[in-house]
Amino acid sequence: MFDKYLIVDGSLRNVGPAEAPTGFAFDAKLGYYRGLGLSMIEALDISVDGERIDRSAVRFDEGEGALTLDEMETAFDRRWPFGAVATISVEHDGGLAPGEHRLELLQRLRVSYMPFPSVNTDAKKLSVA
Repeated sequence: MFDKYLIVDGSLRNVGPAEAPTGFAFDAKLGYYRGLGLSMIEALDISVDGERIDRSAVRFDEGEGALTLDEMETAFDRRWPFGAVATISVEHDGGLAPGEHRLELLQRLRVSYMPFPSVNTDAKKLSVA
């Protein structure tokens, strides 16, 4: 339903020192209309230029401090409200080369009243300066 809005346009950037980036980050929104507790986010799968990123390299921050995906499983007191922008960071030595990259995001969400996970996907071509 909200899939085309998951990845925030123009948000892809390298992180760390400019001369030696330690990774990259982008901004994202939740694909569910009511918001969710972080422990109900089963997966945030990321691919860049067709290369799947290992979940151990991913960090999520809705504004309360970065968490690994494993830490999110027990973050019972934190929520990702609908419409709120969160930062997803990826540890990736050297960051991304300047220019255009295809970024893909899959969110698998556990919604209390649904008998199956809600799966939302978005893919965009974004540029790194």
